[in-house]
Amino acid sequence: MHDTQLIGAALAGIGLVLLLIIKLRQHAFVALLIGALVIGLIAGMPVDDLLASMVSGAAGTLGAIAVIIGLGGMFGQMLEISGGAKVLSERLIATIGENRAPWAMMLAGFIVSIPVFLDVAFILLISLVYGLTRKTGKSSIHFALPLLAGLAVTHAFIPPTPGPIAVAALLDADLGLVMGFGILVGLPAAILAGPVYTRFIAPRINASVPDYMEINQSELSPSATMPSAAMVMALVLLPLLLILGNTASALMLDETHLLRQALGFFGNPMMALLITCLLSFELLGVRCGYSREQVRDVATRALEPAGIVILVTCAGGILKQVLIDSGVGDSFATLLASTSMPLLVLAWLVAAAVRTMQGSATVAMLTAGGLLASLIGDQSLTEAQLALMVIAIAAGATFASHVNDSAFWLVNRYLGLSVPDTFRTWTAATTIISVVALVMVLMLNTLL
Repeated sequence: MHDTQLIGAALAGIGLVLLLIIKLRQHAFVALLIGALVIGLIAGMPVDDLLASMVSGAAGTLGAIAVIIGLGGMFGQMLEISGGAKVLSERLIATIGENRAPWAMMLAGFIVSIPVFLDVAFILLISLVYGLTRKTGKSSIHFALPLLAGLAVTHAFIPPTPGPIAVAALLDADLGLVMGFGILVGLPAAILAGPVYTRFIAPRINASVPDYMEINQSELSPSATMPSAAMVMALVLLPLLLILGNTASALMLDETHLLRQALGFFGNPMMALLITCLLSFELLGVRCGYSREQVRDVATRALEPAGIVILVTCAGGILKQVLIDSGVGDSFATLLASTSMPLLVLAWLVAAAVRTMQGSATVAMLTAGGLLASLIGDQSLTEAQLALMVIAIAAGATFASHVNDSAFWLVNRYLGLSVPDTFRTWTAATTIISVVALVMVLMLNTLL
């Protein structure tokens, strides 16, 4: 298949998705499915292969997030109806002040995403964003965007997340240096894309808690008591600590070790959230004065908005998978690799092009890592240069998350944003992170 046809297919499909959603007001779920079909057909994929690719994309996305979104939704609603999110947000504001809350959210995201995937961490902490939004009356962007900036940076730049580990292995780079450079480059990028950019964009977007994420509290017990801030904080931290224990044990213990097997089981994100949900039903529900029937009803209703998020995110995963299977990303990567430019810039550019065309940051990192590993060959690069190349690839793979990325739709649905406003917030933030990180990498390279 000619590269120009593949690239044209991708541009036509993504353009159609935007047209259907923005101009024709079509539902995002339907628009994404149509876009995936158009891309596959124009790219010349056999019909059976195209349908199989769509099924694979749906299965892969649902397998990764469906249960987590469902359990996270239940836990979030328990935090809401019990007043736990309100208690925690009030404590946070009383401790650090309202003006510093965006900085606290950025640091929370930066730290939490070290052991936890971005989507899981966002789902776990979204109730805190909702609580701060209600408490302050400000746009939810004030708190959500700094959180997302911190999550995005750590997820892409700092091991033990899988992306940088895989690229470091491909380039034979030192993980310690990758982690050090990831923090050094990532923190300024998170600050500029988070609290700094938020001060500009948040006043221009009036975002509140989406109606479909609200719950009718009039049906619940008026005699319910508020949980303590310490209990709520413990419940929020519990799944994070379980997942961190799983990650740490995988690095330090043999896979046959009993403790590693136990931590691997309880630290799986699905198990960690299931345990947290069960505890929240008891501690935030029954012990706070709600009947078990009321807790059950809250959990059931929590699945309604979760279903919307799951389906739209699933459609984004389908579009991404069709783009990958059609060969669009590989075509862009190969074209860019044939040019002569500095290796660090080329590493960023290849990853950014693949990311933009097919949506998956992990695929973009692996594609760019494989190509750069073959291009480096016998060149004598220092350990620092190899580590910087890993960060350059990670920065490129963070570039411009948009409609072919399931994370775009996760943010869109949880914050209740329009597609244009999701571009102005999430897409803009990932672009800022990517460009700032590239500049930092080039500066460090000249100093070393």
